[in-house]
Amino acid sequence: MRSADGLSVRQEKILHYIEEFFEKHGYWPAIRDIQTDLKISSTSVVAYNLKALQDKGKINRQGKVSRGITLPRTAPAALVSFQVPLLGTITAGQPLPDPEQVDAAGAEKVDVPQDLASAEKLKDVYALRVRGQSMIDALIDDGDIVLLRRQETANNGDMVAAMLVEENAVTLKKFYHEGLRIRLQPANRTMEPIFTTSDNVRIQGRVVGVLRSLF
Repeated sequence: MRSADGLSVRQEKILHYIEEFFEKHGYWPAIRDIQTDLKISSTSVVAYNLKALQDKGKINRQGKVSRGITLPRTAPAALVSFQVPLLGTITAGQPLPDPEQVDAAGAEKVDVPQDLASAEKLKDVYALRVRGQSMIDALIDDGDIVLLRRQETANNGDMVAAMLVEENAVTLKKFYHEGLRIRLQPANRTMEPIFTTSDNVRIQGRVVGVLRSLF
């Protein structure tokens, strides 16, 4: 069944949810918010219905910007964001050798919505795109973007970008210092941790935020 303006029941529910979410929070929902709160089977189903709403002029979308959904009657100024450099890809799985090196000055920039962090809090923060699913139980999926604060130390349980010096590889894992060894723990029950010596690990940053992939 469709409404008078051609919307399906699900599309009407999504549109109503977007309106209510903005009224309550003052910023727009991400696709995963819609999927979770409306109990939709997958983000791809949400994306399909958002495209239908966009095609019918009910919403606007800003490319692949997280929370890039707006309503046509809403001024674009509601989408205030800050930018951090995207310095390449990090594996959330088995570390791959020869990590990508990207110069921050010439790097692509990633928009960070103001509801996630202020400009002050984004000092010394950079972004990496995630490849793999070893952190899926921490709600970090393949294609997501993690925000990291530059630092060389970590506490047990911190999620970090860790370089394995001998292997010349970087991986995204939870960090645990266990006596004479370091445990780099995936957040995926199907994957085993990495054990190595403390002198073989260099912390390159601690995860402070996640920008969800829209697809």
